[in-house]
Amino acid sequence: MSASESPLAVPLASRPVDVTIATDAAADPRAVLLLAHGAGAGMRHPFLTGLARALADDGITVIRFNFPYVEAGRRMPGRPADAVAAWRAVVAHAAGLGLPVIAAGKSYGGRMASMAAAEGDFPVRGLAYLGYPLHPPGRPEKPRAEHLPSVAQPQLFVEGDLDPFIQPLAQFHDVVATCQDAAVEWIEGGNHSFEVKGRKRSADVIGAELAPTLSRFVDALAR
Repeated sequence: MSASESPLAVPLASRPVDVTIATDAAADPRAVLLLAHGAGAGMRHPFLTGLARALADDGITVIRFNFPYVEAGRRMPGRPADAVAAWRAVVAHAAGLGLPVIAAGKSYGGRMASMAAAEGDFPVRGLAYLGYPLHPPGRPEKPRAEHLPSVAQPQLFVEGDLDPFIQPLAQFHDVVATCQDAAVEWIEGGNHSFEVKGRKRSADVIGAELAPTLSRFVDALAR
């Protein structure tokens, strides 16, 4: 496996900007997985690097990338349209690799992928959400799910069953049932970061432990 970083131009409505992408290249890849970060961390977060390395070791090339607000040095996400534009630029870049393309993202990054897919013209074979942020913790009356039924591709929700972003679980199940093609993989005892009480693990190890789940999803779509 080899890893490299490079700039990628993103045509925002206001002006073009460059974002950084990191490619964790598999030796003999069978697919490419695009991996977006959550709202509170960029593409170099240990959870993402651990997951990317494990997937690359398993034959799946991973492309991580920053959203424009991270490149600008801001802590809070910008306009959703900017994140969607970044996703579209990364998908277009990955299409040139000649491999099946799957989109994945931690929390905010996955939600932004789902918004791009719901708009259409988003050529990925499937989407995987690592801790989908259905609503702010403690605010189930503010769901972020209206667009999900419009996503045509298969969707995989990887969720900790104690994640406050999807409580109550009955509401989450109702949302998944509205999707065209969706499945859920549960991490028993997991929170929004997939930490499990009583199991002390570093973030990179937690990320790497999700690799088999994503590999199965990728392989089912890449046939």
